[in-house]
Amino acid sequence: MSKLFESIKINENIILKNRIIMSPMCQYSGEDGFPNDWHFQHYISRAVGNVSAIIQEATAVVSEGRISYGDLGIWKDEHIEAYQKIVSAIKKYDCVPGIQLAHAGRKASTDKPWLGSKHIPSNDEKGWQTVSSSSVPFNEGYEKPHELSIDEIKELITEWGKATERAIKAGYEILEIHGAHGYLVHQFLSPLINFRNDEYGGSFENRIRFILEILSEMKKYVSTQSIWVRLSASDWAEGGWDITETVELCKILKENGVEVIDVSSGGGVSHQEIDVKKNYQVPFANEIKQNVNIITGAVGLIFEAKQAEAILDNNEADLIFLARELLRHPYFALDAAKELGVDLKWLPQYERAKNNHYA
Repeated sequence: MSKLFESIKINENIILKNRIIMSPMCQYSGEDGFPNDWHFQHYISRAVGNVSAIIQEATAVVSEGRISYGDLGIWKDEHIEAYQKIVSAIKKYDCVPGIQLAHAGRKASTDKPWLGSKHIPSNDEKGWQTVSSSSVPFNEGYEKPHELSIDEIKELITEWGKATERAIKAGYEILEIHGAHGYLVHQFLSPLINFRNDEYGGSFENRIRFILEILSEMKKYVSTQSIWVRLSASDWAEGGWDITETVELCKILKENGVEVIDVSSGGGVSHQEIDVKKNYQVPFANEIKQNVNIITGAVGLIFEAKQAEAILDNNEADLIFLARELLRHPYFALDAAKELGVDLKWLPQYERAKNNHYA
């Protein structure tokens, strides 16, 4: 039996039918935070393609937390109904709906990628004032962010809780904290970004306080749902956040109820030096899995069925998060099953195409 197509129990309420997860990927196609027909077809096609869970793209807990003006959001009750339609359809195909709750911090207020991704200044009608752990911009192309006060941090934590409540009302079963890629949570974790001298800066214990307080607030609303965390395991820069600190944080996250670590890396500082190659982030997932004994997901240049199978066979990770490969190939799971000799059940509408490409 292929490990890629083995089920896995996350908790008493969530069992994934296989190990293929749709990784969160921004579509930059919303308006005022609302999803639309594009998002519906984008997510449902992958559910039809037999992934076991979908983690919806970074969804902002406040409007200023969006990367771009086209990002999704869940900062007001009016958003709930629009997501219910997507969630309901995902569940029809035995796929678990998840959402990534996020705040972009100093990397917010940018244009859409196909328009150049440039930072939009706060005095532009499409821009806004960014915030961060410290008042240091991402690079020279960005405005100086506002350093969050203690009261403002507490307000954001409260908003994360409200967003969690809305997500649960919408029907999401997986709630992922975005703590990676140089966005706000990562901006508190990394000593290359966080220069505070209060209880949210300096020591490791202080730098992890923000994410732990977010987690605590989210748990007030969670019952049967599962909390996941996406982390950048390394800043890929000298003196930055690294795998040693990541492992220690993951131990604490597990003790506080997190059930899955979604392991990525980088994105924190513009001077990072990443050795990008096939499986380049898998060793980070393996390090966490072996030292924390928590369910881990591997991501990053994974695009072949046998490659994914080998990661699982080698016990380097428990889940395979696919990003760009699912943009290229929504039905990756169907072809992967065939390649790995798994007789996967297809939907009846597509069954006649399963075994014969020509008839």
